[in-house]
Amino acid sequence: MMNTRLLLVVPVPFRVVDGRYGLDEQTCDGLVRWAEHFDRVVMAAPVLPEAESEELSKTETWRAIADLPCADRIELVPLPYAYKPIHYIRHYRKTRALIREKIQACELLCFAPAVWIGDWATVACEEAIRLNRSYAVWADRVEYEVIRRLLKEETSLKVKLKEAVTLPFTKKCIQQVIRQSEVGLFQGQDCFTAYSPLNPNSHCVYDIHTQKSDQISPTRLAEKLDRVQNHQPLKICYVGRAVEMKGALDWVQIIQQLHERGIKLEATWLGDGHLLDEMKQMAVDLGISDRITFGGFVSDRAQMLETMQQHDLFMFCHKTPESPRCLVEALVSGLPIVGYDSAYPRGLVEQFGGGIFTPIHDQTALADQIVELDRDRQKLGNLVQQAAQSGTLYDEETVFKHRSDLIKKFVVPGRVTVKCEAVAVH
Repeated sequence: MMNTRLLLVVPVPFRVVDGRYGLDEQTCDGLVRWAEHFDRVVMAAPVLPEAESEELSKTETWRAIADLPCADRIELVPLPYAYKPIHYIRHYRKTRALIREKIQACELLCFAPAVWIGDWATVACEEAIRLNRSYAVWADRVEYEVIRRLLKEETSLKVKLKEAVTLPFTKKCIQQVIRQSEVGLFQGQDCFTAYSPLNPNSHCVYDIHTQKSDQISPTRLAEKLDRVQNHQPLKICYVGRAVEMKGALDWVQIIQQLHERGIKLEATWLGDGHLLDEMKQMAVDLGISDRITFGGFVSDRAQMLETMQQHDLFMFCHKTPESPRCLVEALVSGLPIVGYDSAYPRGLVEQFGGGIFTPIHDQTALADQIVELDRDRQKLGNLVQQAAQSGTLYDEETVFKHRSDLIKKFVVPGRVTVKCEAVAVH
């Protein structure tokens, strides 16, 4: 372990519960992994307003950072939550000065820029450039492209106008700080394809939180294969938020197509979101409410993986260039990933297979593929085995070591010029 401090500036917000700073459980797991590779981790992030924190608690588990085993080596730098222009302007100068202080105090820098207004990671990149400091950039989705695609489904004229004005500036700003970075760490092939032309030192990496012990056991895999070969009803699942970018309504409509075409199936959606009620009503209107189980948000990760291992395929309808962890969790669970095509899922199964992909938005094409798999159970069984093999490539320990090694290799340590002050974790 290097005797160095790593400064992370990220958009993932801190949440304050009973006076204690915390994060979602997966980000906390990531902090533990970072602390395995660096002497001290300084994390700067916005603090979520109380009202939004309460809403988020319905869809994410929260964990106090003080309870982590490495809490004594983690320093927190709370930043304003300032995505509204007036808030951003109000806090800009003071926050930029604080970020400058932390950059000067830490040897290694890794930032996750995403948007323009309110994004302190982008400000950190700009400040590092001013200070002639090398830094790594990390991205898990092409944010400006995500925004652009979701605008097509946005109903608020005010939001559409705002994004139409700011989106070109966001794109230009993000691309510029990526060009100036020492190394680009881009999760999955979608991000890598979009961003790697901007920086010759780009790497396709992953940010996942499955453990080696999560891999489906040979016994459970054999049980799944027996069920598939015995032509039991096809068990389809998805785990994620019920929102537009996940294609939640497409998912229900495809289940309806499969039902109409005589496929005996059992479908499960695990996850909450603002479209969940609409999904349930759509299932009722289409006459398939008895075919779909809406399990809601599952906070117990072991229970979630257990459910996934009991299904036959993972159907997804993602509509934006992102890198969702659920596809990795599916492979680890021996679940073939079958859904809308993009570079990210293709990259996940490139080596061993375990996925079938169809054109985005083409519900009929996706339904056709699933009908074929239901009729050809030998093909489905082979796909299950390939998915389980692909799942062995992805575990938290391995991917965090890879990212940490790249930062250590390419980011030139800066000189410590000031004492690093932060919120004590206790």
